[in-house]
Amino acid sequence: MTETPAVAAGPGRTEPRAGGGWVGRGFAWPVAVAVAYTLLQLVLVVPGSGLGWDETVYVSQVARDAEAAFFSAPRARGITFLIAPVTVLTSSVEVLRVYLALLSGGGLLLALWVWRRLLPAPVLALAGALFAGLWITVLYGPQVMPNLWVALGSLFAVGCFLRAVRDRSDRAALAGLCGGVAFVALMRPSDAFWLALPLAACALLVGAWRSPLPLLALAAGAALGCAPWAVEAYVGYGGLPARLRRASAIQGDLGWHLAFDDQVRALDGRLLCRPCDIPWRRPVTAVWWFVLPLLVLCGVLAAARAKRAAVVVVPTLAGLSMAVPYVLLIGYAAPRFLLPTYALLALPAATGLARIGRAARPRPLAVGALAALLAGHLAVQYAVLDSAAARGRTNRVAFGKVAAELARQGVRPPCVVSGAEAVRLAYLAGCASRQTGGHDGSITPAGLVALARDRPVAVVVAGEGAPPAYTKGWRVLRLPDLPGQSDWHAWLSPSTRGTSARGQMKRTEKQVSY
Repeated sequence: MTETPAVAAGPGRTEPRAGGGWVGRGFAWPVAVAVAYTLLQLVLVVPGSGLGWDETVYVSQVARDAEAAFFSAPRARGITFLIAPVTVLTSSVEVLRVYLALLSGGGLLLALWVWRRLLPAPVLALAGALFAGLWITVLYGPQVMPNLWVALGSLFAVGCFLRAVRDRSDRAALAGLCGGVAFVALMRPSDAFWLALPLAACALLVGAWRSPLPLLALAAGAALGCAPWAVEAYVGYGGLPARLRRASAIQGDLGWHLAFDDQVRALDGRLLCRPCDIPWRRPVTAVWWFVLPLLVLCGVLAAARAKRAAVVVVPTLAGLSMAVPYVLLIGYAAPRFLLPTYALLALPAATGLARIGRAARPRPLAVGALAALLAGHLAVQYAVLDSAAARGRTNRVAFGKVAAELARQGVRPPCVVSGAEAVRLAYLAGCASRQTGGHDGSITPAGLVALARDRPVAVVVAGEGAPPAYTKGWRVLRLPDLPGQSDWHAWLSPSTRGTSARGQMKRTEKQVSY
């Protein structure tokens, strides 16, 4: 890896190391990409969206007047810290979505800004557009999920790492490296390990970069970010090894699992593919997935010719490293898992695409062809995005109807919901969610029956499932259907009573309208 004191910005030109403002040095393009990304979220995803199951778990930890849902071993509390300033003030999902959309747009801009001394602004803008143009990136921008934040934190941290090893006097870059890794670890501790691994290897193996400071920054960041998760392991899980074992079991026992095909099928718009035995109905949605490695290779070769290979090789190695657990060690797929990989690989991909655009002849025809291909790619992405966002809006209405029906039948705070979809229904109804078995088991059947003596309890059963034996003699309620699922019933404890007070109904309707 050859380093030069200035970064080549094109044939015969270099970008200055310092000086000038963002826009004055051509950074207006990345700014425009970040603004467009934010607007897309606000227009296409935010209106009418409701909370998903995982989101509800995270929100319930810090929401006003809400019972915290069971927090399983693999989860980390970084995303709850991020949303707490909003959830302690309001229960509005719309306000929370707008807050996250604005924050993610700013996060993308900050992550690209760190790279302004390493890559030309047009390449950064193209990389940002490639990443922000994915339906996954737009959909998860305003959602209460950690994966996008891991992606932005990783992009920021790798940029700080390269600046720190190239210039040992850049203390701000060292602090940024420590902070970026800590942020990633706070969101998902395991992802921080796979991020730090290739960076530490580069710091040890590249002679010109050998210095204890980057390694100390990596270690300190990982330790700071993982500290809350480790402390919680000893407080609530019987120690760190016990929590790691429990987390592995919940994720299907980590081991050798090839999930490439699962990830490809999930790109069709499936948010969680577990088990991923669905047919691959729309292969066109994954064309970009197979083109990406070719663009990355082209970018690495182009950077090597320009004698700045490290600027492209390091994010490539970090991106591939962060994909390892999700394509080799977990036996299921979700498109959001690979967001950090896509964010990091967008840099070499943009470098390769820019190189192709400059080298192809005749140039007007080549640029037109590339523009047409990118337009087709974006059309496919937003077709999938529209479908996923529409499902979210449909789910919001359907779950609201079920929660309202439970409230009409007397399931009102303080209350408990157990069984199928208990987390979301309990949150909407203002109840606690408790399960008597499975990964989220948090109460015994006897304990649930004891609670039912003095507060409303609803046990929800989907389809042809049989109710638990302890609900014998409880009142049966037919519930409204949920999308793709019918024949829902709830067994209501004797302590439930149908509504008789208009004030109580108004309170419940306000809760479930979210």
